Amino acid sequence: MLNKRNLPSLTALQCFEAAARHLSFTRAAEELSLTQSAVSKQVAQLEEQIQHLLLRRVRRRLQLTPAGSLYLDEVRKILTQIEMSTHYLRSYGGETEVLRVCAPPTFAARWLIPRLKGWRLEYPQIHLDLRQEREPDDLIQGRSDLAFYFGQGARPGAECVRLFDEEMLPVCAPRLLPEQPLEDPTQLADFVLLQNTGRPEAWHDWFLGQGLHTEHSYHGPRFDSFYMCIRAAQVGCGVALLPRFLVEEELAEGKLVVAWDHAMSSHNAYYLAYAEQVAEVPKVRDFVRWMLARL
Repeated sequence: MLNKRNLPSLTALQCFEAAARHLSFTRAAEELSLTQSAVSKQVAQLEEQIQHLLLRRVRRRLQLTPAGSLYLDEVRKILTQIEMSTHYLRSYGGETEVLRVCAPPTFAARWLIPRLKGWRLEYPQIHLDLRQEREPDDLIQGRSDLAFYFGQGARPGAECVRLFDEEMLPVCAPRLLPEQPLEDPTQLADFVLLQNTGRPEAWHDWFLGQGLHTEHSYHGPRFDSFYMCIRAAQVGCGVALLPRFLVEEELAEGKLVVAWDHAMSSHNAYYLAYAEQVAEVPKVRDFVRWMLARL
């Protein structure tokens, strides 16, 4: 645990940030409604505390030292976070509860957010704080109340509610396919196969599910999210293997087409999880009930 006496004061950090931004103790003092000597003293005490020179005088002007430039970036992050946290708290009334929900990025944008319509009207006292996460690690540590994830239906210390299965389809931009229909799924190996970093075996399993094998199933540019894969497929970068429910809109609008009509069912599924100790918390129960009603 940190010794509180080793932590610089917020005033000292504010004085340093303002002086470094203006490169002037006088202008920093005017901004902070302090005297010039008070700002200078705060910065001097900060330098003594961290044992590094942060600002030096050069021809009556201040100049950041290398250590000062490094520290300034960190101080700005701290001050910005404090400001955001303050605004965050001010935005809620005394009766408001915050429900922290995390979900994978593309899943959150494509599936979850459309199903949140009307939540605020039904539960005005519960404010949703939705964050994009790939793994619900924050759940057990208490940083999130609920987590959507794709995988197996078991998480240590968590209740997991199965939502739905997943089917993967090869899709691409319409102009990418030849005029004559493909005669064999292995012909897809002649295209660029777009890879998802989180599903490195996907193309291999898709071919294997049809009793086929190609040396190219692992070849192709890799993208960190399904959303990137969707965009890459739309602009004609190649063929992407994507969950059907994530591209229903593009398929319906003709922005993407199915390159070969074989859907691969996954062994995993999508789940909504929450820690066992919050199972009876009303806001958690309300959210789970809301989601299940919109499957």
